[in-house]
Amino acid sequence: MGNNQPKGKALYWKLFWSTFQLSAFTFGGGYVIVPLMRRKFVEDLHWIEEDEMMDLTAIAQSTPGAMAVNASVLVGYRVAGVLGAFTTVFATVLPPFLVLSVISLFYAQFRDNWVVNLVMKGMQAGVAAVICDVVFSMGRNILKLRRVLPLIMMAGAFVASWFFGINVVLVILICAVVGAADTWNRERKLGKGEKE
Repeated sequence: MGNNQPKGKALYWKLFWSTFQLSAFTFGGGYVIVPLMRRKFVEDLHWIEEDEMMDLTAIAQSTPGAMAVNASVLVGYRVAGVLGAFTTVFATVLPPFLVLSVISLFYAQFRDNWVVNLVMKGMQAGVAAVICDVVFSMGRNILKLRRVLPLIMMAGAFVASWFFGINVVLVILICAVVGAADTWNRERKLGKGEKE
């Protein structure tokens, strides 16, 4: 955690405002907000380490519920404990709640408006670009490890999901089991090496 982290109310306000802005100006769900959270909390604020953010992302993705909310809970908890988690959840849920409340009042007009439809099509292109950015940045971090198993798992997960249509939940569970077994095996070998 960075030394430039504010204390007390200033911390919660910064946490709230940062997460609120990310949620308010991000379209496309968790896969879009996570790289922006990474940029904000890892690169800009230096409150979370890169490896830790990848771990939080993996946990958020494998936990039931909306990925954006799960990620915000984990980031908030990591930065400022339970109150931080409540702060980031509120900041993440508030913008969509307000937008959907307004849209529900004028749903028929929004649905049939050609300008709104064009804007949504443009947003889809932007969301695709951000998701590609996530894949490349996280993939680059995995390549830096220079380990074969994560590369095989990454390629295998893509092939299983894209070409064979295997349910993503099953892919995540298999990867979790393989990752846990690999971590246990590496720690066991490390423990034996220290004893010798």
